[in-house]
Amino acid sequence: MDIHIAVEGHHDLSGQIYRQLRAGILEGRLAGGTRLPSTRDLATQLGVSRKTTLDVFERLLSEGYLSARAGSGTFVADGLERLPAERSAHARAADSARVRVAAASPPAAARAQPLWQQMPDSLPLPRPSVDSPQDFVGGATDKSLFPFDAWRRCVNQALRAQTRTPGTYREPAGDQQLRLAISRYLAFSRAVSSNWEDVIVTQGAQHALDLLARITLRPGDVAAVEDPGYPPAHACLMASGARVVPVPVDREGLIVSQLPDTARLVYVTPSHQFPLGMPMSLERRVELLEWAQQRGAVIIEDDYDCEYRFEGRPMEPLKSLDRAGLVAYVGTFSKTIFPELRIGYLVPPASLHGPLLKARQIGDCHGCTLTQTALASFMLNGDFARHLRRMHKAYATRRALLLEHLQGPLAPWFEPIVPTAGIHLAARLKEPLASRGEAALVAAAREASIGLYGLAPFHRKVAPQAGLIFGYGSIAREHIDTALNTLGDILPRLAR
Repeated sequence: MDIHIAVEGHHDLSGQIYRQLRAGILEGRLAGGTRLPSTRDLATQLGVSRKTTLDVFERLLSEGYLSARAGSGTFVADGLERLPAERSAHARAADSARVRVAAASPPAAARAQPLWQQMPDSLPLPRPSVDSPQDFVGGATDKSLFPFDAWRRCVNQALRAQTRTPGTYREPAGDQQLRLAISRYLAFSRAVSSNWEDVIVTQGAQHALDLLARITLRPGDVAAVEDPGYPPAHACLMASGARVVPVPVDREGLIVSQLPDTARLVYVTPSHQFPLGMPMSLERRVELLEWAQQRGAVIIEDDYDCEYRFEGRPMEPLKSLDRAGLVAYVGTFSKTIFPELRIGYLVPPASLHGPLLKARQIGDCHGCTLTQTALASFMLNGDFARHLRRMHKAYATRRALLLEHLQGPLAPWFEPIVPTAGIHLAARLKEPLASRGEAALVAAAREASIGLYGLAPFHRKVAPQAGLIFGYGSIAREHIDTALNTLGDILPRLAR
């Protein structure tokens, strides 16, 4: 007897035949007890090799769809046509068990902890809002100025080095040479004294925050953040189960007197407050350290874009002033190279070093050794320092042009908060524009293909004053000029 089976092309012949025979059995077209053609006859009928049909029959026999009778042939197993399509003997047994469980208790969906219902769907990370080069997105860098030829040499060197190493897991703290390069860089540029053994390489600053939160906070502990502040830090601490308390800032930085007495951890951006831009005063830094020492609280110092200083003398980091071992210093290469690199670093208090390594091993063991080895070469051979000098010059020019507009033709509409460092600045809206709100300005600018970003999303409890954040890391000088000239034409109409 011939069986209707359609074989197309020469790809997966045994799979095609298997699926059609099984479907015919389960759908009842091949009734139980039906005798099938021999493997030789079926191969001749379909124009395939006998090995192909032998493989199909052996698979169906092993799964219970067919039964072989010595001297009689191969037959369809009895009772299978009553089953739903695509169900095997194992699946039938599993279904029977599920029926028994369902009869005992009502069905329930998998549920996450209630905390995760409160978490934001996405973090406000730097992403362009318009399909235009006239975009003032904050926290982004200009990859067109990055020395990819030098980086390619470092990556190739790292690849050659990896061919000479065994295929094993590496140290959770990161590549030794990269940790050495980071410790030298911090000692020279930020006066943060550390041995290379003190440095832990992370997958960006956010990863460092997550590790610190995991080892220092229990559910219900109080953690303090700046307000306005960095939303991903707030989300990270909230995800640990902490009760996150926003603390207002003024022109000197975090207002220490308003910190909750029970705070176990304080997150700050003292070199370039995010998003407003002012540095924390020395007096306020000392006050914060004294407050933490009295309570044994941990301070996370996020020095996210301190490399770009344009005026004034740099203030000592909290880490350099810390004598009690309470400051965890966090940095990243996202603002000096580009965010996709996903490499940051952490210099914790000595008492936290061991627990952090344990948490790192549990989480992901270690980062990408290829990228870390390449970055170590990039730093140790001087390419990183040369790149920073070029970027500092480019960003200084962009910053000066932006301030020239904001303090010149746009002065009736904006009050810039002039930062001493960083690759973004904030500006308050003046009346009557402030009464219209920053959202109206952002929308009007977008219609003109200009990407602007309001300050409201960075506030928690403090009532936001209408303003904008201007990132100048990824926008070219000529586009700053064009965008702000266009903005000057829009603002009078918007303020009417």
